[in-house]
Amino acid sequence: MTELKNRYEFVVLYDVENGNPNGDPDAGNMPRIDYETGYGIVTDVCIKRKVRNYVEIAKAGQKGFDIYVKDGVILNEINRIAYDSLKLEPEDKKLPKDEKDAKKITEFMCQNFFDIRTFGAVMTTKINCGQVRGPVQFSFSKSIDPIIQQEVSITRMAVTDKEDKAAEAGHTIGKKFIVPYALYRMEGYISPFFAKQTGFSEEDKEVLFEALKNMFEHDRSAARGKMAVRGFWVFRHDTELGNAPANKLFETITIKRKDENKPARAFEDYEVKISETPKGITVEQIL
Repeated sequence: MTELKNRYEFVVLYDVENGNPNGDPDAGNMPRIDYETGYGIVTDVCIKRKVRNYVEIAKAGQKGFDIYVKDGVILNEINRIAYDSLKLEPEDKKLPKDEKDAKKITEFMCQNFFDIRTFGAVMTTKINCGQVRGPVQFSFSKSIDPIIQQEVSITRMAVTDKEDKAAEAGHTIGKKFIVPYALYRMEGYISPFFAKQTGFSEEDKEVLFEALKNMFEHDRSAARGKMAVRGFWVFRHDTELGNAPANKLFETITIKRKDENKPARAFEDYEVKISETPKGITVEQIL
């Protein structure tokens, strides 16, 4: 594995058509929204889930690319694997008293689980494997324009049992919540200093970028509609500390609707401009 020696920031554009990119369980699963401005939002956790799911498929069976946080797993049982591999017996909610053993436990988890060495993890459960801060962080995604939360009524043809058939003169009416169209922008960061602590490498970075580029290709569902990554730019600093503030780099990419007098319904309704970056920064357009 090649050590990561540069700081990175990146910008990802993706859109949704007639779907719900990230439902809010506190609002009846309606698309998440900033209620003061009307702009749509998608949480960082939502995008991390898609990255995990893609890596789990693309790197299935490959050493070092297991996924720690996934549906249905019992984390204490996963944590126990680290102790068994080192022939140690876990104490209730405590790391081993020997600092070298404690470090080996945490290192084992970083080496074997892609999402731990990428995003970090708090593994201080009953079987304690410590905690690490990940080198990769995502911002909340935000739509370029305010969104419309549209409610669509649906019916079903079948019933569950005989009693339902007698009770239902008509068919059950349900609801789906969609966004007719929205373009979202997400920004991300990679720290080479935290990468050293978890073992996140140049090869891991490429896997991460591959996952972000393809994160919707194996995540199709009727609820999410049509989603696609539309743009992906990476800022590479010449140094570990960095050559410019992240916000200045993000400001070099601007997105604007071409016709302000009509609502956007496709990516082609927007214009993307990239201005010159500061010295010591290399920009790569991945998509």
